[in-house]
Amino acid sequence: MPEHLRDRDCPELSPGTRVVTETDVIAPNSRVLHPRGAVGVVVDVVARSDRPYQVRFPDGLIRSFSSSEIMRLVDYQQTRIGLDRTKAEQTDLFRRVIYRCVIGSQAYGLAQGDSDIDQRGIYLPPAEWHWSLYGVPEQVERHETQEVYWELQKFLILGLKANPNVLECLYTPLVKKATPLALELLQMRSIFLSRLVYQTYNGYAMSQFKKIQADVHNHGRVKWKHAMHLIRLLISGISVLRDGLVTVRMDSHREQLLAIRRGEVPWEEIDRWRLSLHAELDRALAETKLPERPDYERANQLLIRARRAALEDELP
Repeated sequence: MPEHLRDRDCPELSPGTRVVTETDVIAPNSRVLHPRGAVGVVVDVVARSDRPYQVRFPDGLIRSFSSSEIMRLVDYQQTRIGLDRTKAEQTDLFRRVIYRCVIGSQAYGLAQGDSDIDQRGIYLPPAEWHWSLYGVPEQVERHETQEVYWELQKFLILGLKANPNVLECLYTPLVKKATPLALELLQMRSIFLSRLVYQTYNGYAMSQFKKIQADVHNHGRVKWKHAMHLIRLLISGISVLRDGLVTVRMDSHREQLLAIRRGEVPWEEIDRWRLSLHAELDRALAETKLPERPDYERANQLLIRARRAALEDELP
């Protein structure tokens, strides 16, 4: 497997995944049954095994492989025709960052001593990349420094869909870098707010609730961090619908949320608060002055101007 693919967090292969062998399949008599590059299908995954993947080939033969001995067919095809960029090429994209901010617990005012500093932002690739065979990565990451940057179009689309993480990027008070184009984007950030907020914040809150239910079912306990973020998401969603802005810092509820984080509030009490906040979110939707949909046209105009500006070496 190419080295730049090995460094990624590759998903676990599930039954039904088509894979390509990175080694020859050899019989006991040393005869090559299938050459390197043969295609098969994962039929089973054996836990706690150094060769966990059971792969069946078209002739019915089944053999076991480790993750380093096979690759997903889709990744193999992409790599072999040169559509995947090397780490060196991707490194250059960090020089194209036009916006960098901090979100997460640091921005919420809920950071603990061991809290990460989650940096997020936007990068603007050179214009020629959009015209090339290689295309443009939707995001680039530096795991060691907790940095994730979305390509501008991807960021705008997520924002128009009212993605809470992206909306927090637009409203966080912790901005580390902003070029003139990024400052323009911040000045027009209200165009991303619409009634879609109701669905996305509800959805994210429900996701946290499912995590809590899974923790209780599997481990017999609540993970209080999940409970804290469940309440925070609902509070923030209500604020967006009522006030027309994203409240990132949780100053008004800081002590209550930190008490939940420390496990000092019984789950029954948290759950009652959750249900009351869901009802409040419903009322906020009924009363909101936000439009049905965000302003797609203004976002599109900004993207077109940005793409034109990307023809120059200097970041706009």
